[in-house]
Amino acid sequence: MNKTSQQFDSIIALCKDIFVKKMKDYGSAWRILRTPSITDQIFIKAQRIRSIEDKGVQKIEEGIRNEYIGIVNYSVIALIQLELGNDQDLNLNEEKGEELYNRFIQEAKSLMMNKNHDYGEAWRDMRISSLTDIILMKLFRTKQIEDNKGKTFISEGVDANYYDIINYAIFALIKMEFE
Repeated sequence: MNKTSQQFDSIIALCKDIFVKKMKDYGSAWRILRTPSITDQIFIKAQRIRSIEDKGVQKIEEGIRNEYIGIVNYSVIALIQLELGNDQDLNLNEEKGEELYNRFIQEAKSLMMNKNHDYGEAWRDMRISSLTDIILMKLFRTKQIEDNKGKTFISEGVDANYYDIINYAIFALIKMEFE
C-alpha cells in the first residue's frame, strides 16, 4: 500500500504541475464551463483513448498518457466547479486554484486508499483498456445524472463519479509509468 501511495503522489505531482502551468497561461478560463460541458470534455478524452486502443494506431502525436492526465485534471476542475458553482465571478487566482486542487486530490487519494485496502489492489491485475472502459461507464452514469438534474434514487451523485474517474485515470498512469 505504501508503494501505491508513493506512485499515486508521483502521478499527482505530474498532473498538478500541468494544472498549475495552465493556470499561469490561461488563468481560470475553465470557470466558464458548466459541469456537463466538463463531463463532455472528459468523455472526449476517454473516447480518444479507447479509439486508439481499439485501432492500435493514432494520427495525432499526443499520446494517451496526456489524455489520462487531462482526465485527472478536468475531473478536479469539475469538482471545483461543483463547489464554486457557475456564478458570475469567473476569476480564480492561482493560489486558490491550487488550494482547491490539493484538497480534492487529497480527498480522491483518501477514497482510493480506503477502497484499495478493501479490494486488495485488484486494479493492478486489470488491463489499462478495462480502466478506460470503467472511466467511460462512469462518464455515462454522470451524464445520466446530469440529464436527470442531479436526482438519483439509490446512486451516489456526480461528485462520487468524478472521484472514481480521477482514481481510475491515476491507476492507468501508474501502470503506464511504473509497470
